[in-house]
Amino acid sequence: MSLLNFVKSKTFLKQVLYAIVGLSMFLFLLMQWLKISTNHTQKIQVPDLSKLSIEEVEQQLNNLDLKYIIIDSTNYNPEYPPLSVIEQNPESGDFVKENRKIYLKINRPTYQDIEIPNVLTKSKRNAEAVLRAVGFRTGKNPKYVPDIAKDVVRGLYHNGKVLETGSRLPKNSVIDLKLGDGNGG
Repeated sequence: MSLLNFVKSKTFLKQVLYAIVGLSMFLFLLMQWLKISTNHTQKIQVPDLSKLSIEEVEQQLNNLDLKYIIIDSTNYNPEYPPLSVIEQNPESGDFVKENRKIYLKINRPTYQDIEIPNVLTKSKRNAEAVLRAVGFRTGKNPKYVPDIAKDVVRGLYHNGKVLETGSRLPKNSVIDLKLGDGNGG
């Protein structure tokens, strides 16, 4: 019997029909099982967690059968309470299923400490630019000391205390400059 005659035979066509029906039933049952096992129709709306403390977040998410993971706490935003949620993923309003993990970024309690750069013997203008670039602010009233060079940095202060190059202060701290007056020394 040739291959063409076998393909045209009733036995082969019955086997193909059985295979199609069997595959269709298998796919139908697989789709039904997936709908049940993956909670296909379930939707939980993610609440807005911004500005909430960890305890408040935990309580809200436990009530909704959701979990959370803190992934970052390196930023400080003064508009948010310390140790509160700054960002979340998935965002509020998104729909998820139960036991989904919500990833949170938390506000630090204070600004991050930054190393004070070496600005000694630099001009006032250059020193202010360098300090601003790394995240510090400069005081409005510099202290002048007798020195041959005018407006050259001769020291740094913070809250009346002398600062050393390389020491650390929180970002956004005010650093006062001690400058030469240009009248000689």
